[in-house]
Amino acid sequence: MVNELESFFSHNIKGMKRSAIREILKLTQRPEIISFAGGLPDPTLFPIAELSEVTAAVLQNEATLALQYGTTEGDALLRKLLVERYQKQGVNIQEKNLIITTASQQGLDLTAKIFVNPNDTVICGLPSYLGALSAFVSYGANIEGVCLDEHGMRSDLLEAKIIELQEKGIHPKFIYTIPDFQNPTGISMPEWRRVEILAIAEKYNIIILEDAPYREVRFAGVPQKSMLELDKSGRVIQLGTFSKVFVPGFRIGWVVADEEIIDKFVVAKQATDLCTPAFVQRISARFMEKGYLDKNIAVVISAYKQKQEHFIKCLQEYMPKDVTWTTPEGGLFIFLTLPEYIDATEFFQTAIEQKVAYVPGSAFYCNGEGKNTMRLNFSFMNIEKNEEGIKRLAKAISVEINAKKTTPTF
Repeated sequence: MVNELESFFSHNIKGMKRSAIREILKLTQRPEIISFAGGLPDPTLFPIAELSEVTAAVLQNEATLALQYGTTEGDALLRKLLVERYQKQGVNIQEKNLIITTASQQGLDLTAKIFVNPNDTVICGLPSYLGALSAFVSYGANIEGVCLDEHGMRSDLLEAKIIELQEKGIHPKFIYTIPDFQNPTGISMPEWRRVEILAIAEKYNIIILEDAPYREVRFAGVPQKSMLELDKSGRVIQLGTFSKVFVPGFRIGWVVADEEIIDKFVVAKQATDLCTPAFVQRISARFMEKGYLDKNIAVVISAYKQKQEHFIKCLQEYMPKDVTWTTPEGGLFIFLTLPEYIDATEFFQTAIEQKVAYVPGSAFYCNGEGKNTMRLNFSFMNIEKNEEGIKRLAKAISVEINAKKTTPTF
């Protein structure tokens, strides 16, 4: 029967691959394993008391609205509050510029659904968020990578890549970027680099997809203007989410863009899920209205700042000298680079044997590079487990380095 079914599957599903991160998470469910693999918020920070209060009030006062189908565009109060939040931050948008999605992952999927035809080209960073790469490839996109430096996607290499593609008769559909605390590296773009990339996009008439899931999780440095705010030509689509600053289980996200683009998102979403669950939208709106969101963000920032500082301190204390890492000013991740002769994918099983897990960095490279890198999450585990996990990982890496150095070559 399996052979018979194969002929029925679409080209799209045949080209899709299981998420490397989700598959790794299955291997890390054993309680003795300390996992740095998932991009998981700290569950002890979930605002349970406030949520209980708000949920009870919604059920008591607004049940007929909250438990019914909602509009595709999203809960009216939630959209209003999000627009006001953007306006306070200096971004001049209206409700017609915003649609609620089922987290930002749906925003990625819908973007690809709207813009990508099979064999169209999308430009991403090297490395870049695996969930975005998977979404784009699922619609038949060809992914072209542009290397990052300490300031994010290199604008000179971006322009060179666009020119190279144009010489082949290829016009990229959009440039995908995460300017704030990029996943997986944690790198943030300074404003001048954002301006450079916007200028290139305008010069060559390319859309920019700005993914901003971590933007509000800043615990060091100075906030930079978003590309959405800097955009003067209506070419930036920004994705937002509550998953990292509220509760990921609600799956609340949104898209901000030009009105004409948002109209396409509405049409595409109607064919996908009709609407994001009205109940969690209304709870989220009332939660914001009471000022609980900003209160919770402050708690999250304080906790993650402490965790990240201790994580970096432990890396400095325990890691062998041949290992380097990024020092982000926010977000949830640190990107670690091993000596070139160590393959982090092959090394993963050794780490699991030492009861510690991570995501091999090559999963984030559209061109198969980054074999000697790994992404580490510091937000999920408590400080004590973070330290113990780093000890285990550092010990295993040290053994691997020494073994490689002493292995004779012929």
